[in-house]
Amino acid sequence: MFKKKASFGLAFLLAAGTLLGACGGADEEGTGSGEGNNKGKDLKVGMVTDAGTIDDKSFNQGTWEGILAAKEELGIQEKYLKPAGTTEAEYLKEMGNLYDADYKFIVAPGFKFETAIYQAQSKYEDAKFVILDGNPHKGDFVPAVADNTVAVFFAEHESGFLAGVATALELKEGEAGFIGGMEIPAVQKFNWGFQQGLAYANENLGTNFTIKEDNVVYQGSFDNVAAGQQIAAQMYDRGVNVIFAAAGGVGVGAFNEAKTRVKAGDDVWMVGVDVDQYSEGIYEGEKSVTLTSAMKKLAHATQELIERELDGDFPGGETLTYDVKNDGVGIPEENPNLSEETVNKVKEVFEQIKSGEIKVSGEQGNLIK
Repeated sequence: MFKKKASFGLAFLLAAGTLLGACGGADEEGTGSGEGNNKGKDLKVGMVTDAGTIDDKSFNQGTWEGILAAKEELGIQEKYLKPAGTTEAEYLKEMGNLYDADYKFIVAPGFKFETAIYQAQSKYEDAKFVILDGNPHKGDFVPAVADNTVAVFFAEHESGFLAGVATALELKEGEAGFIGGMEIPAVQKFNWGFQQGLAYANENLGTNFTIKEDNVVYQGSFDNVAAGQQIAAQMYDRGVNVIFAAAGGVGVGAFNEAKTRVKAGDDVWMVGVDVDQYSEGIYEGEKSVTLTSAMKKLAHATQELIERELDGDFPGGETLTYDVKNDGVGIPEENPNLSEETVNKVKEVFEQIKSGEIKVSGEQGNLIK
């Protein structure tokens, strides 16, 4: 069913700026009409952004790229709205604005939309909703996915594992660190998977990588850039060679610290999260501190669900998990800082996870934090 992987980059988004028609501030929006085939010409797909916008190199961008891919492939119409803030009321306002403009297939990227989607799915019963990384609920955290809503989750531990294997294989030996944002399951699973990937490489692939408890830190937010830079500086000072950051804006601070140090001659690296964060790590020309990224294939999931709606197969009422088996997680297809040998070995490990030969746990067990 899924014809083409969405892999549009930031450069495409910026080049398409006139088409998107974004205007700053509250109620920022972008819109256009499809130029692909006519299958989806009558479907209007709307997105409400979380903090940031569609070029945030993270959740918003990955989701929007899937919508743009559906536009190219299927001819849908698309629009995004950026709320004035990140409250339930502000999210609901923009969902209502989309609905009033006849955009009745609405995608929301992130767990912060959970209570807003819970309200919207009953208020707009003839609309369809997709929430990524969250379950609708009314505040009691009891999932309530209505028949017009799909909740999508990702196997973060599997992509973290693959990034851990890639890191250990490429660098051979050293010390790793992990910086998380809020201590929530999605972030924790990235951490636990990464630790398992390092351990697997040590035990099976001849590497020697360690990670210590002091170098696994949850900052507590997703927007404190300064704190992220400070935590990364402390880790690098303790001898850490590479940091995996699953932390939003906190991770941006860690990237800033890595770039500063590399410019000064230090040999340090970052591992990105959610989307391919190679561009986030660029410090000179095309050179980047990003070794690889543990990806949730947000664009893939978004485009696939749009196509399922057009095929009359919208899985309303369901909670879906995108993992290795359905190509929902992984590392980027292009990894300029990884050798061909490393990339090929990670592909082998990917297939071993898919076949069940390698099992990656989504639980902490005896892992750090």
